[in-house]
Amino acid sequence: MSGLAEDKKKMLKELIRQLHSGVSPEQVKEKFKDVLKGVGSEEIARIEEELVREGMPRAEIQRLCDVHLAVFREQLEGQRLQVPSVHSVNILMEEHKIMLQLSEKLSTIANKLQQISDKNYVADEFHQIEHVSRDFRDSEKHYVREENVLFPILERHGVTEPPAIMWMEHDQIRQHKKRLFKLVEDYGTISFEEFKKQLRETAEVLASILSSHFYKENNILFPTALQVFTEQEWKDVRREFDEIGYCCFTPESLTTVAEKREEKTEEKAVPEGVIQFGAGTLTKEEVEAILNTLPVDITFVGKDDSVKYFSEGKERIFARTRAIIGRKVQQCHPQKSVHVVNKIVESFKDDKKDVAEFWINMNNRLIYIRYFAVRDKSGKYLGTMEVTQDLTDLKKIEGEKRLLDWEG
Repeated sequence: MSGLAEDKKKMLKELIRQLHSGVSPEQVKEKFKDVLKGVGSEEIARIEEELVREGMPRAEIQRLCDVHLAVFREQLEGQRLQVPSVHSVNILMEEHKIMLQLSEKLSTIANKLQQISDKNYVADEFHQIEHVSRDFRDSEKHYVREENVLFPILERHGVTEPPAIMWMEHDQIRQHKKRLFKLVEDYGTISFEEFKKQLRETAEVLASILSSHFYKENNILFPTALQVFTEQEWKDVRREFDEIGYCCFTPESLTTVAEKREEKTEEKAVPEGVIQFGAGTLTKEEVEAILNTLPVDITFVGKDDSVKYFSEGKERIFARTRAIIGRKVQQCHPQKSVHVVNKIVESFKDDKKDVAEFWINMNNRLIYIRYFAVRDKSGKYLGTMEVTQDLTDLKKIEGEKRLLDWEG
């Protein structure tokens, strides 16, 4: 914990423990007012981190986050985030503002509908609800950016609990958004009174959880990230944000000034036997095991039309032997279909097509066969990849089976 004396750390932990035991925020603030002076977002994040490691349940920290904030609010609001307008943190905060406006609009409409008894008079209001619902659906990109870009880098800096707690809240937000989406879908099949009741409840919960969640991110998570991330890491964040994409309501002026793609990241020494990819490193053994574990068969034909590789999974759909390595792809197909193979490969080489797909019934199984043009970053043709997959069992899937339903 950077620069925080051990005695102060102990007192801050005691402060939070007293809050969890039921002591009011006002009493705690008065008792610990000297300790609270100068406490910043990173220090609060690190304190919560240590408390979880010492046995305090993460869910308990998350449940009482708002109580913590009631005590630390004055210190947190004294912070001023100094970031350029196109900085990733500013983009996230601007999206927060817009989502709060959407939530406020939903609440206003929900309250207005309570005064109306005939659904025939609310066509305009329902269209507005549909629009808000679409924007909330598209807001998923906001959370995906945080979870897949911001959180992992925070964790690398030893800040693990605040991202985990924020992710828990993301999932809660998703559940309430799903309720809104389902309500819009069911508009024509449930009574107007029931629709109004559920809409008001959903709007109230969304408004409350979004306001609380965004405050925590703006005043604890983002300031902590700004303190611990390097300049290069922020460039990486922006590049990854651009890759994932933005919400339909994200101000365009904030997303058009991206970091240059060709800017090189810091080169790091790679151990012998390890392959450096743009998105990580793998050993040759790991690469081969991954390719052979994929639930599809892969064959790669080089730019000279010679077979260069095929995966060796346990249950192959079509027979492949190592004797075909180096063989022309035209010689691997029946003569009657060679002209089609040539047509596909030529269309890939000429940059006219990127995908060709077929499906056949074989031994009462539905087999999906796809060919993909493989190109380098500049678009230069490197070869053709064939991907074969058995869809028979996949077509039987219905409903949902979620991660929490899995039993080992």
